[in-house]
Amino acid sequence: MPDSTRITEVTDDDLLKQYNDLATRSYGHPVDDITLLRPHADLRVAVRDGQVVAGGLGLLLPQFFGGAPVPSALLGAGCVAPEERGAHLSIRMISERLRPLRDQGAVISTLWTASNGYARRLGWEAPTPVYSWTVPTDELKRRFAESGFEIAHGTSTKARLLQNDLAASWNGTWQRPGWWEHWQQQKHPGLATYRFNRSGREPTGVLSVANEPHPIEGRQIVVHDFWAADQEAAAAMFAFLGRHNSRIPTVAFQRTGLPPAPLLLHHLHRPGSLTARSWHPWMLRILDLRQAVQLRGWPEEADLTLPIEVVTEGGDATERFMLRITNGKGDLEPTTGEGQLILTRGQFAVWYAGGYRSTAAAALTGINGPPRRLTQLLAAAADREPWLADHF
Repeated sequence: MPDSTRITEVTDDDLLKQYNDLATRSYGHPVDDITLLRPHADLRVAVRDGQVVAGGLGLLLPQFFGGAPVPSALLGAGCVAPEERGAHLSIRMISERLRPLRDQGAVISTLWTASNGYARRLGWEAPTPVYSWTVPTDELKRRFAESGFEIAHGTSTKARLLQNDLAASWNGTWQRPGWWEHWQQQKHPGLATYRFNRSGREPTGVLSVANEPHPIEGRQIVVHDFWAADQEAAAAMFAFLGRHNSRIPTVAFQRTGLPPAPLLLHHLHRPGSLTARSWHPWMLRILDLRQAVQLRGWPEEADLTLPIEVVTEGGDATERFMLRITNGKGDLEPTTGEGQLILTRGQFAVWYAGGYRSTAAAALTGINGPPRRLTQLLAAAADREPWLADHF
């Protein structure tokens, strides 16, 4: 019997309500982004006999890679009815969710998912581990002294420009759209933003925090945004958080709330007081290899000409390319010659994001080829580390 399931855009309130109800049943809790992001997102659902059996949303936004904004399809709130799982409906859903975003120019795609193995089979890979961190406020109070920074409540145009400039120094961060702040305030009504600057100077730090319930301690401070231009600004922000020690025992940095740098490790008196929780990581997929390389930023000093082979999803075929990076530009030209390095599309995505920090690490994942050529490949993408500072 033919499958009568159709996948369609959410164009009316009935489909939206059914999608919301399905997401709540699938996740075990309401998914606020379905409603909050509707004005900015492409919402698709699978419908059979008038009932929504799967859904998901997609955003077309730039992500920084190599300092350049690359058009990305950001997929979120994906769900399949529990009774429909196992029938490969999600594969068709993902294809249909990506299609309109690819038509609008997306050359890469990013998602957060707890089904990492499933996403991996479809071409996504995780560039970096993701952790949330918790530290006693007394420890911050002890180790970070007041530094003379001026602190102002609220955001500003200059603070937004600072955040955008700092975002470009990582791989994977959004170039945040104009609606970002309103979206965050809707998701986190108690969210407060603070600007840090030396007297008479531009801001060099932006901190966003929320005062939230804690199941044991009563209340806790949760850091959602931590952008520091230098160590002094970071120290001032940590000192500000330490001021809460008289009434709040701990500060929690949510999974996207702290850049992957040893900011705390190198300053705490008792690093063992810092606790970490591992989360499912964000994952990256390259939708168009050549355009992704062309649109990405590359170091001006990089000079690389390297034949590579990229294994397609499923491992049943390879694509051969000549990778050229010079004068801050990159290209990936199809070729018939044999590659000196062989890597999967997932490994290509990790390399693209700067996720391999050493030749040994890359070789352990299975990239095949001469170590010298692998070192050259990694050097071209290693000037920035992967970090996605937004959860969606």
